[in-house]
Amino acid sequence: MIRVRIVCVGKLKEEYWRAALAEYAKRLARFCRLEVTELPERRTPEEEADAILRACRGHVFALAVEGKQVSSEQFAAEIASLCDAGKEMTFVIGSSCGLAERVKRQADGLLSFSKMTFPHQMMRVILAEQIYRAFMIAAGAEYHK
Repeated sequence: MIRVRIVCVGKLKEEYWRAALAEYAKRLARFCRLEVTELPERRTPEEEADAILRACRGHVFALAVEGKQVSSEQFAAEIASLCDAGKEMTFVIGSSCGLAERVKRQADGLLSFSKMTFPHQMMRVILAEQIYRAFMIAAGAEYHK
């Protein structure tokens, strides 16, 4: 089973975010093994970079406002392609201070969900939902409509 990692800086403090993430992890269990790695916040993104890079495996997507915006169907096709190749995936969400440039440079791709900025706790849930949606689209399910 393909392993999908979400590497993020900071903890989910509110129970409602933890519950939402747990729900998508449960739904994803039929498609992949979801792992969430929470790293401690530091004073600057550069101080967080080493820990982030050590936690990354496989194909790495860094979430960044300047990244590529794709449709859910395009995202599903990319995830399906990586799964077909047997590649693990890591999605990186930085702290409220963003990601160090070297993390962005070392990623295999930069992904943007919007030109807007979202709280990083909410972004975790949005990302998990979109990963689930991608697997459902690839499976030909009606969930995404």
